[in-house]
Amino acid sequence: MAEKLYFEDVKEGDESKPLVTGPITRTQIVKYAGASGDFVPLHTDELFAIRAGFDRVFAMGKMGAGMCTRMICDWLGYQNIKKYAFRFTNQVWPNDVITYKGKVVRKFQEGEANLVECEVWGENQHGARTLMGSVLANLPSKR
Repeated sequence: MAEKLYFEDVKEGDESKPLVTGPITRTQIVKYAGASGDFVPLHTDELFAIRAGFDRVFAMGKMGAGMCTRMICDWLGYQNIKKYAFRFTNQVWPNDVITYKGKVVRKFQEGEANLVECEVWGENQHGARTLMGSVLANLPSKR
């Protein structure tokens, strides 16, 4: 986990430290299927994926969400996360390298809460976004 982040030290426009993952392997995809119980054959059965119109198997969206959540928790502290949401925008293929990033878009106080709203995303080695999302965190104060 990164150094503790305080509300007073954050400003709009601040960015997270990127989390680089990959190259994503077929083995990782199959292991994630086993761990999550997500055995949709598009992710594990090459022939099925091809017959369904895809080039090959691809990673589950939830796998990318988990990796992005790791970046978020490392950046903002898991105990400070109040809510988050993701939208999957492109497939993650075997051998892709995905970089997860975040940016503070709003900093505000609401009652006793010291809130930051952030946008987060994952992008592949070609610059295409594979995941987009938002996070709301309540950061501690130095006061």
